[in-house]
Amino acid sequence: MELLERIESQLSATGLPLVAITLAAVPCPDTPVIMTLHWHGFVRERLMEGTQAETIRYTPVPSSALQVNERWGDLLDLDRAALEAGWELGAWDVARAEHPSCVRPGAETREAMDCMKAFGQFPWGLEGSQVVVADAPDAGELLAVAARRGYLMWQFRPVHGGIWGEVAGDMTLRADGTREPPCPVEPVPARVDRPRRTVYRFGQGATAQLTQ
Repeated sequence: MELLERIESQLSATGLPLVAITLAAVPCPDTPVIMTLHWHGFVRERLMEGTQAETIRYTPVPSSALQVNERWGDLLDLDRAALEAGWELGAWDVARAEHPSCVRPGAETREAMDCMKAFGQFPWGLEGSQVVVADAPDAGELLAVAARRGYLMWQFRPVHGGIWGEVAGDMTLRADGTREPPCPVEPVPARVDRPRRTVYRFGQGATAQLTQ
């Protein structure tokens, strides 16, 4: 699964730096994946049209939720795709969260909200503005499956194309904040049977570490 081309095309189109990238998927082969790009930027809101009009407030640029329809047969395929994207874009680490069904007996309300957010289905706005702009026609169906079967979410913060260049402090990075492919870290299988967090650390040295 190639994610880098999609990310780079979005960077080119918006001209904005990224704060983070998340991927959400259900544990069912060949289902779409939702990739959300979280931007750093603000939109000027004015009382009237024209550059001379006074700005009354700055609204955060909404995140972009995109549907990735490439085929995959194993959750390790998604792990490798997330690791490769995070590695090449200079992320310090890639964190994978495993979430069980949010409609199981005893599940907390926040689990359902987290599930909605993971798939770009925010039930509210921020001061009347959109939090996410979604181009994901199957997100509703994926959300329904995730609620019943559980889901996985990967998150990383890119240095290349992101806001983290000045604080990266990572000796593995090239001058432009990227790394030489391929990613040397191998994924570990996910089970999605209980809440679990796995952090693949690329780190500052040449040896990557894995914490579970």
